[in-house]
Amino acid sequence: MKLFVPGRLCLFGEHSDWAGGYRRINSRLEKGYAIITGTNQGLYAEVKPHQNQLIIRASLSDHKSQDAIALPLERSILLAEAQKGGFWSYAAGVAYQFLTHFKVGGLEIDNYLTDLPLQKGLSSSAAICVLVARAFNQLYDLKMTLRGEMEFAYLGEITTPSRCGRMDQACAYGNRPILMIFDGDRIDIIELKLSKDLFFVIIDLGVEKNTQEILSELNRCYPFTTNQLHRNVQNYLGVINSQITKEAVEALQQGEAQRIGDLMKQAQAEFDRYLIPACPRQLTAPVLHKLLNYEPIQPYIWGGKGVGSQGDGTAQFIVKYQDFQEKIIRIIERDFPQMQSLKLTIHANEQ
Repeated sequence: MKLFVPGRLCLFGEHSDWAGGYRRINSRLEKGYAIITGTNQGLYAEVKPHQNQLIIRASLSDHKSQDAIALPLERSILLAEAQKGGFWSYAAGVAYQFLTHFKVGGLEIDNYLTDLPLQKGLSSSAAICVLVARAFNQLYDLKMTLRGEMEFAYLGEITTPSRCGRMDQACAYGNRPILMIFDGDRIDIIELKLSKDLFFVIIDLGVEKNTQEILSELNRCYPFTTNQLHRNVQNYLGVINSQITKEAVEALQQGEAQRIGDLMKQAQAEFDRYLIPACPRQLTAPVLHKLLNYEPIQPYIWGGKGVGSQGDGTAQFIVKYQDFQEKIIRIIERDFPQMQSLKLTIHANEQ
């Protein structure tokens, strides 16, 4: 059968998944709230069962092919491959989890097309994990829900050296926005219903950031506060993020693009105020802020903000009209040749 799994974009609520997870230690913390949607780009694959091997062929977003891998369907071998890290570790980690919990055979996956940029804050690794989980689920008729696929994709990814958050596997829900609520080890998911199409542009800033450093410094502020810096970080990722994200849910469902843009600006301003001091080397992000305030694109956007862990990684803008997506991309690629752009359209629900 043929499968497609998109990347995922965090519209609002970055870092709130792990921050909300600390409620299992400190119940006085606010729950984490995040709005996630799938990208229009992703991984396309043909999948079929195999008697005793995990075989994967992959194409990358730069049209290059990765050497195929064939692993015997043995837990020790799959675990060793997962723990090595690297390109194939994610698929091996998910296969290890399925072999541990279910009576399944192998898989042959031909990922014949990938138009999702890798390592750009769009959860390409999570998309690989969800692809493998969905292939096991559907080929072996395991009757797992989307939540089940997400859970096993997450278990597979953390079998590798990666320490992803719980929101990454939301790409299992496809190109529809969801609200995720993180309360300790519990996650609630609410599917959002849009009344109008909404148009975005996602920009890879073309410079490097250190996500591990960002996560390390912000996690120092949890689970209990010992100074004002810690209180500021917890305040933003808690009460302030909760308020902004809940307002964004309402604006999304009403199709109020301008209000979404205003909330993006507010979220970025509050993020900068409260979180930059916790990790200034990474979160000051001069390239991100230059682009967010770049005058030539302002007539075409309602607002914008950083993506994922923030820093100089990726930016997102909500665009006034669909035709303006191309205008913005042309301006940015003309004036910032190192940057790459993607369009994102979130479609209204069919009535």
